[in-house]
Amino acid sequence: MKILEVKDLSIGFVSGKNKITPTVSNVSFELNRGEILALVGESGCGKSISCMALSKLLPSPPAEVTGSIQLKKRDGSTANILELSKKELRKIRGGEIAYIFQEPSVSLNPVFRIGNQIAEVLDLHRPEIEDQQAEVISLLKKVGIPAPEARMKCYPHELSGGMQQRVMIAMALASNPSVLVADEPTTALDVTIQAQILDLLKQLRDEQGMSIILVTHNLGIVAEMADRVCVMYAGRIAETAPVRELLDNPRHPYTQALLKAVPVLGGEKNRLSTIPGTVPLPADFPAGCRFCDRCELFAKTENAPCRDNVPNFREVKPGHLCACHFTGAC
Repeated sequence: MKILEVKDLSIGFVSGKNKITPTVSNVSFELNRGEILALVGESGCGKSISCMALSKLLPSPPAEVTGSIQLKKRDGSTANILELSKKELRKIRGGEIAYIFQEPSVSLNPVFRIGNQIAEVLDLHRPEIEDQQAEVISLLKKVGIPAPEARMKCYPHELSGGMQQRVMIAMALASNPSVLVADEPTTALDVTIQAQILDLLKQLRDEQGMSIILVTHNLGIVAEMADRVCVMYAGRIAETAPVRELLDNPRHPYTQALLKAVPVLGGEKNRLSTIPGTVPLPADFPAGCRFCDRCELFAKTENAPCRDNVPNFREVKPGHLCACHFTGAC
């Protein structure tokens, strides 16, 4: 069952002389109940701001957000988040849709004990709970923090990066959200702690049935965690498919290039494949395909329509969609 449906989401930012610079263009995807959907792409592709728009977190102005974000709420009703009032949004943010941000040391308030910060979420979204301290201890236990009775009295700087991230997860879970947005949840953590955090997210998904949007550029994490994948490039979705189908049969040149750039343990000792160039700045987006200047197929093809014509999505297999002009690639 669909719990979130995003259609034609476009985000621009007002710059000098009221000019709007497009950053995200016509992004559409769906999220089913209990599903893990990965948003993949290089830094600057629009993954994080697309997720921030899901609960209207981008300040307007300067942000201009259009499209439709339909959320299936706990009471069974459906709401377009972009049309909700500030009062209604306060119930959605941290309640129906919760976030785990990249840097827990920045996201946590340094002057409040972590127990108080989790209790604040309970105040806002679950005021019916009488014994907040017991609930905070229960949440800290759930995310694997030892001695939660003592840890809840700590300030954020007294905890390690992995512990801080677990506290962020506990805060996100405090409201029993329907959708959890995990934005690079393992950034700056060592490999062992990364694995623990990812296992914890999967375990919580299985136990509570919540849906997760996982923002990452790590294809190894995608293969381990995701059910479906949306590959983003320069503010547009280039390809979307079930995870195994996309990894085994990538159709878009950008997806193919990303997978070629992944080092393989025990593989041939050759120079790693790279994608030439960088993601264009929003002010320099081509009118057509935004990947064309870095695309090998475009470079090899005369009179290709890529630069001036936006490619349409084509369903190459059931559930596998690709936006590319080259039928050989799609």
